[in-house]
Amino acid sequence: MSADGARTGATRAEVCVVALAECFRGDGEILANPIGTIPMIGGRLARATFEPDLAMTDGEAALVTNDEAFPAPGECVVEHHNPYRHMFDWVWNGRRHVVMGASQIDRYGNQNLASIGDPGRPTVQLLGYRGAPGNTINDVTSYWVPKHSPSVLCERVDTVCGIGYDRAAALPPGAARFHEIRYVVTDLAVLDFATPDHRMRLRSVHPGVSVDDVVAATGFAVAVPDDVPASRVPTDAELTLIRTVIDPDGRRNQEVPDR
Repeated sequence: MSADGARTGATRAEVCVVALAECFRGDGEILANPIGTIPMIGGRLARATFEPDLAMTDGEAALVTNDEAFPAPGECVVEHHNPYRHMFDWVWNGRRHVVMGASQIDRYGNQNLASIGDPGRPTVQLLGYRGAPGNTINDVTSYWVPKHSPSVLCERVDTVCGIGYDRAAALPPGAARFHEIRYVVTDLAVLDFATPDHRMRLRSVHPGVSVDDVVAATGFAVAVPDDVPASRVPTDAELTLIRTVIDPDGRRNQEVPDR
């Protein structure tokens, strides 16, 4: 165990969980909307530890207090009913942080989850635009990519669902006042947009991953600082929460197998 109380035996999935939890650090009392297995576990971890005021959606019509990410049917503890018509009270004023997936994402954070190929005649039909345009223009957005590759982190997305920093900058004054793409978390690294032109930057690499690994797996020239730290690993207390309370069934390891 390291001097800061962090266990070195964490799996890659558990490092990703902590990285997703860190996306919510400093958010305070907002609606956390992590979509997907590891984002959901990370969101629950953040609320159970350093962000206790987060409001957590069950993905349907309620805000729930369960620490367990995937409670059995009927076991959700509801603290507030949040039907669809009320969701926009959160969405339209920047009081929400959503974590979405991305079938493609480019260097400025433009995201595609609709289709691959020519939008007029796509070779692959995906989820569709869903809520991505409204999410990205109205709320803080982070992304989760379980398989970091040049086809996902690519030079140009085939269609834009979630808007990136270049498109947000081209909007009329005030239109993008809530726009913020905070982090892109992948199975290899954490990336952000802390560059003068908001071009994607390598923030940290997960244990066992090198900077060269990330560069080779990225389809554009990612900004690389002189010193790239390792991603934070979970503490003993966090590992206990993850393994015994939040995700006792180990669903995290199905999404990111250990290596």
